[in-house]
Amino acid sequence: MDQRTSGAGALSQKNDAAPALLGVTCGLAAALFWALGFAGTRHGLKVGFTPVDLLVHRYVWSGIAFLPLVLRAGIKDLCGIGWGRGLVLMVLGGPVMSLISYTGFLFVPLGHGSVIQPSCATLGGLLLAALVLKERITASRLAGALVIVGGLGVIGAESIGHIGADGVQGDLIFVLTGFMFAGFGAALRHWRVSAVSAALVINVLSLLLLPVYVATVGLAHVAAIGVTENAIQALAQGVLAGPAALYLFAVSVQRLGVARAAVFPACVPALTLLTGALLLGEPPTMLQTAGLVTVLCGFYLAQRQR
Repeated sequence: MDQRTSGAGALSQKNDAAPALLGVTCGLAAALFWALGFAGTRHGLKVGFTPVDLLVHRYVWSGIAFLPLVLRAGIKDLCGIGWGRGLVLMVLGGPVMSLISYTGFLFVPLGHGSVIQPSCATLGGLLLAALVLKERITASRLAGALVIVGGLGVIGAESIGHIGADGVQGDLIFVLTGFMFAGFGAALRHWRVSAVSAALVINVLSLLLLPVYVATVGLAHVAAIGVTENAIQALAQGVLAGPAALYLFAVSVQRLGVARAAVFPACVPALTLLTGALLLGEPPTMLQTAGLVTVLCGFYLAQRQR
């Protein structure tokens, strides 16, 4: 092999490595931003925001930013998605699901919601893929689902034994939102709607709720909490956990492919517990840690192709 061939091979490897590195960086950043969104929700509820207040921060700012894009693409048919499908997606993966999820953190610690919701989204996705989309579920994915259920059982045991009825209620709320998000994912695949188009439509449709919020709740309550806390929620919910995380994850999928990029959402529970311990002073309990480790093993098995 001459020097020119060797140099061309090295250059080709470098060119292949650059997109992969960018994909990994974007995927990890997206997972971190989603984790910060969970931590921001927990912090916001502690300082006095209601779930509805957080919902406004989550969707209004991004909805205003995305409105020109949707108007340009066509508001009449909602970027080709259609109003009927858009409203369904809004319920399953938009403000309705988010409001229910925020409410769950009123009953249980950060370590419960941040693990249970993604886990049930994975379980629901496997179930809907088999029953609705008629996909074949491999033995590895089935084993992963069973391991995830075991991890959820560990976390649920903490609610039953140490938190009580409120804990069980909070856990069940996150089970519901996890399955709702699984339905959202299945609908996207069935209708062949891109995640970016769905995000644009959901955020813009959510602006319809703003007049209802102003008329019924008003702005006095959130104003009284202070500029700093509102800025934190606008950043955590309206920017990082919303459009920024979605964009970065979309870049990761483009650079790495769907299968390889799927590992990053599985990192969200661990990153959420880490950010909760560092930023909120909520270290996970032994049962939460054991449940997390079990669930992560299940995620690994569920994402294997064999």
